[in-house]
Amino acid sequence: MPSLFDPIQLGAIESPNRILMAPLTRGRGTREHVPTAIMGDYYAQRAGAGLIISEGTGISREGLGWPYAPGLWTDAQVEAWKPVLERVHDAGGRIFAQLWHMGRLVHSSFLNGEAPLSSSATTAPGVAHTYDGKQPYGEARAATLDDIARVLDDYSAAARNAIRAGFDGVQLHGANGYLIDQFLRDNSNFRDDDYGGSPENRGRLLREVVDRLIAEAGADRTAVRFSPNGETQGALDSNPESVFVPAAKWLSDRKIAFLELRELATDGSFGRSDQPKLSPAIRKVFDGPLVLNQDYTLEGAQADLASGRADAIAFGRGFIANPDLPERLRTGAAWNAPSIPTFYSQGAEGYTDYPALKSA
Repeated sequence: MPSLFDPIQLGAIESPNRILMAPLTRGRGTREHVPTAIMGDYYAQRAGAGLIISEGTGISREGLGWPYAPGLWTDAQVEAWKPVLERVHDAGGRIFAQLWHMGRLVHSSFLNGEAPLSSSATTAPGVAHTYDGKQPYGEARAATLDDIARVLDDYSAAARNAIRAGFDGVQLHGANGYLIDQFLRDNSNFRDDDYGGSPENRGRLLREVVDRLIAEAGADRTAVRFSPNGETQGALDSNPESVFVPAAKWLSDRKIAFLELRELATDGSFGRSDQPKLSPAIRKVFDGPLVLNQDYTLEGAQADLASGRADAIAFGRGFIANPDLPERLRTGAAWNAPSIPTFYSQGAEGYTDYPALKSA
């Protein structure tokens, strides 16, 4: 029976345990989306994870609409990532870059007033985080075939830049209502061309992007993240099993490093779901390592490993306040509570100042 503390092979990565650090947006870059030195402190503190998946990292100016989030489309960004990643590797860690295009969730203020790009001309619910506070989302424009070709080139360049910067691999952000999810789901994709209509067509962009990432990083250094259950930031599908199970089978055939599923947004940050979990159906068709993420406790994580539902578990908010989370899990030590007001603030407070067990 596998344990959280057993090693696992994740594609090319020899992970010493099955405790992954889930991607967590923290907003500690510059306004030009360049990584900063303090990010090296933050990620190095958490190098005890079997694998770190970085915060969502923009593939292009068009695709990034989060204040102070990092990117991977300029030389300055690549060069600034290098010392951050050296810190992680010097601490014995491994880290993938999560490649992010936010689609219609980019506010026009990030685009000089231009409309964001999506599968169709739709508007996300709620409000966007901007440099001028929270503002309502605007209507996106439907991507042309030329736009899609350009986005594919942007993903290729970002993956190439990730490897050049020193990341150990890349993860495609295909979850949480962002661009890939907007193409996948039938309440946000109303296209009548090869990228819309049937579940197979709605998955075309996903497949083309993954093939681009594999070409740059290798299949054994490429991963994907889905959130197949329920509504996430306005993205919903009437029959998610018809979309995500075939997609998982295709990814299995491509022999990617691992597939991560955010099953239920139980904290409400991306919506809620009463739908049955899709991981059992995906488990049947995906032969590679399956990683689950859903606000796990130690007991819940170990139970899903023991049952075979998952091969590894990704912890999110637990890693925000507990840089040594794997050791706390191993010893049964109490967890620090996160400071929610500092999740997206600038500076060290609520970022690199949480005590580890030894210092506590």
